Amino acid sequence: MIRDTLAPGARATLTAQAQAPGRPFEEISPAEARAAFDAGWPLLQLPPDPALAEGPVPMPLGGGAALCWRGSTAPAQGARCILYLHGGGWVVGSPASHAAICQRLAAACQAVVVCPDYRLAPEHRFPAAAEDAIACLSDLPALADQLGISGERIIVAGDSAGGNLAAVAALASSRRTSAPRPRAQLLFYPNTDAGQTHESYSRFAEGFGLSARTMRWFRDQYAAPEDFDDWRISPLRAELTGAPPAFVALAGADILHDEGRAYAEALAAAGTEVETRLWAGHLHGFLSHCRYDRAVFEAIAAAAQFLDRLDV
Repeated sequence: MIRDTLAPGARATLTAQAQAPGRPFEEISPAEARAAFDAGWPLLQLPPDPALAEGPVPMPLGGGAALCWRGSTAPAQGARCILYLHGGGWVVGSPASHAAICQRLAAACQAVVVCPDYRLAPEHRFPAAAEDAIACLSDLPALADQLGISGERIIVAGDSAGGNLAAVAALASSRRTSAPRPRAQLLFYPNTDAGQTHESYSRFAEGFGLSARTMRWFRDQYAAPEDFDDWRISPLRAELTGAPPAFVALAGADILHDEGRAYAEALAAAGTEVETRLWAGHLHGFLSHCRYDRAVFEAIAAAAQFLDRLDV
């Protein structure tokens, strides 16, 4: 049985999720799903540690709002800047729900982390979130003096649907001669193919946290079938030449595992420097499960080491 191979933290997370009240997102409205998500994520996470990073500080970015954290050991000027796109299937989630992740990234990477509140579906369907991610990345260099960052040390990152948006923003920058180029991308269990046909959708369809039915609901809230071939929702189908170096973290028991691995392999085949790390026996979303699963600390440390190795 696949469930017998789960890490102890993943099993504890599934137990906690099973004990929480509520119905699957695909059986309720988007507004109800947001309310349920906002009530549920604090039960799976440890609270932020103020000693790790200063913030959050609200700020405008990309025509919307964002929260900003500065790692406690980040330099006052010329720091790395990580644009972090939060996960949530393009429908739920916010900078607040991913605050602990952003704070830990800021500390581990000695960076300033900026997390924008991009537009959510279904009120704002494809390509709204992608356009917001691209706009936020484009606007960051102009804020270098205000944020104490270097416009030459910008990294784009995200988890799940946020990993999708991070990959899209990175690709968009490689296609525009006037756009700022991120030095790297950090993709945590990213969604890379809207077709949802990879075998891991069958292998982990039910019983491993994010189900195939829920992921289909998320996608359909955001995009229509005629959009699925568009690289701005399916970066795996894009021309990948020129993409920045990538760190790709995969969860072993995740419906998105196969498309995430396929994206890492496609980037490498296109000439991009790629480091792929697998957290075998862990669930989709493990960055947000740190009350039960400590893999988040390993993944963030590995991402920081990747940036150090690149000398970004």
